[in-house]
Amino acid sequence: MSQDIANCPPGPLTGVRVIDLTTVMFGPYCTQIMGEMGADVIKVESPEGDIGRQTGAFRTRGMSAAHLMKGRNKRSVVLDLKQAEGLEALRRLTQTADVFVHNMRPQAAKKLGIDYESVSIRKPDIVYAAATGFGEDGPYAERPAYDDLIQGMSGVAGLYGMAAGEPRYAPTVMADKTSGLFLLYSISMALFHRERTGEGQKVQVPMFECMVSFLMNEHMQERTFEPSQGKAGYQRLLTPHRRPYPTADGYLCVMPYNNRHWQRFFELVGRPELVGDERFSQQSARSKNIDALYAIVAESMLARSTAEWIELLGKADIPCGQMNTPEDLFSEPHLKAVEMFPKIEHPTEGTLRHIKVPVKFDKTPGGLHRHAESLGASSVEVLSELGYSAEAIAELEQRGVTRTG
Repeated sequence: MSQDIANCPPGPLTGVRVIDLTTVMFGPYCTQIMGEMGADVIKVESPEGDIGRQTGAFRTRGMSAAHLMKGRNKRSVVLDLKQAEGLEALRRLTQTADVFVHNMRPQAAKKLGIDYESVSIRKPDIVYAAATGFGEDGPYAERPAYDDLIQGMSGVAGLYGMAAGEPRYAPTVMADKTSGLFLLYSISMALFHRERTGEGQKVQVPMFECMVSFLMNEHMQERTFEPSQGKAGYQRLLTPHRRPYPTADGYLCVMPYNNRHWQRFFELVGRPELVGDERFSQQSARSKNIDALYAIVAESMLARSTAEWIELLGKADIPCGQMNTPEDLFSEPHLKAVEMFPKIEHPTEGTLRHIKVPVKFDKTPGGLHRHAESLGASSVEVLSELGYSAEAIAELEQRGVTRTG
């Protein structure tokens, strides 16, 4: 099914204008969602453009698969912030905005004159979001940060080592996207506060602290108590037996969890005597004996095919599902039924696969209303909205302050 962007309904953020200076994934993922939800996201790029434009597969240079995802529902405006005229245009643009978001380190933002103190003097009710690697109050405030570094520093890679014997990064930009969701909810809450009070504020969203908070929610365990009762780490998630289980012909994800699930599972796999085994009879006991328990699951799954297990486990109402690779998702029955990957016709890049908005708003669903743009495609439009004449825009372009696509 092809998606018609001309008929995109409004989203809950319709009427909110976002000035987006972020690059790579952390900030752009947040503002991508804001755009899908109706916000007018103005992506301010350097004359070289966001590095994400060059990341991964492409048909046209500067219009990579990464940009076609993260750049949708945004207007691309080029401003060279190293030139006074570029900064002045940004200041004028910020006067029209509700949200200002960047991912510069604190000193770099201050040097450019776009720190919170400078921006809020001109626009007191602005929601100013600083998407940084580390909190401004700590000794790492000026360090650069990327996903791999934060996965390692926050404990994600170390958890892989505890579970599998060798530290690894998750094969997705987990820290960037998770922190992007922290950034999204923080901005949304600040907008809600402003709606109630008229008061703007600065929001700091540091990747390192976000990921530590995210990871330690379940892994605090014995370190929750003072004095400590032991080391951090939730054993159910760290056993090497927690994985997709080999079946007679493939792999299966199965997750008996509560007492009822385990009773049915033991009976289904021909081990009814385990129902009364004190090691497995209650949640607390299962947690202490998780290695032995999951080893039984792994051994049992080899007896039948994946399809047979899905049918049998499904009838017993035991949570299970097939293991998919990213490529498998395009033929996954449920995702096909909900049209997770609709086709769109891009004006320059041809037929593309889009990713639908996964959440549903009954009254304001939002969606795709603007294609990802080439670098500077909206420079003329946005600068004209700010009162720049055609002649002034042409002069700015001649001086390298802007690009107009």
